[in-house]
Amino acid sequence: MDQKSLLELLKQVQKGTVSPESAVQELKKLHFSDLGFAKVDHHRELRKGFPEVIFCANKTPEQVAAISVKLAEQTEGNILATRADREAYRQVAALLPEAEYHELAKVILIRRGIQEQRGHILVLSAGTSDLPVAEEAALTAEAMGNKVERIYDVGVAGLHRLLRYQDSLLAARVFVVVAGMEGALPSVIGGLVDKPVIAVPTSVGYGASFGGLAALLGMLNSCASGVSVVNIDNGFGAGYQASLINRLGG
Repeated sequence: MDQKSLLELLKQVQKGTVSPESAVQELKKLHFSDLGFAKVDHHRELRKGFPEVIFCANKTPEQVAAISVKLAEQTEGNILATRADREAYRQVAALLPEAEYHELAKVILIRRGIQEQRGHILVLSAGTSDLPVAEEAALTAEAMGNKVERIYDVGVAGLHRLLRYQDSLLAARVFVVVAGMEGALPSVIGGLVDKPVIAVPTSVGYGASFGGLAALLGMLNSCASGVSVVNIDNGFGAGYQASLINRLGG
């Protein structure tokens, strides 16, 4: 829908020939900018509640920067780019100086407007080696307007470390639990809490972990109720899903 069509739709709403509900449904239809190498979806925020997220892997720094600028022209909300390297960040920051680069998570975040902190998402990691994926999840959830608490390095090799955080476990509305090796921590958390647990297997481990496959299968076979699983190293997917769940609580 171009600007002329949008103005015509608004006139029809004002005249009463189109209902506001019908207009909203019309606006939810696909509208994008064609950059040649990418079609930037400007209505995703309306349909999904958050702008299109840029997956930077295999994109050139120039492409990442161009997509970021186009998104910034069309939305007043936060802009998120995942799996970004420092060169991509430099290209983005040259055009959008407010951009932040989070080295550990490989995330570019452009914060815009009032930063909401709804609900309570708790991100836990089994080990320090899982932090890149855990931070990707945490930053994604924060960018989407959620209150996020982090508890790191509390895996099953020293499970007593969790005892200190009983208040946090009771307060959280949804959990993101990140673990490699055998991937046991989500089952432990799932057995302790009455809220949704999103398990994230990581590719951390020795040979028999098969790049995270052992953790993935362990989490899929969890005997704890309420545990769901995203793909290996998919911190972004876990943070996004946690935000959707957290949003249901208002």
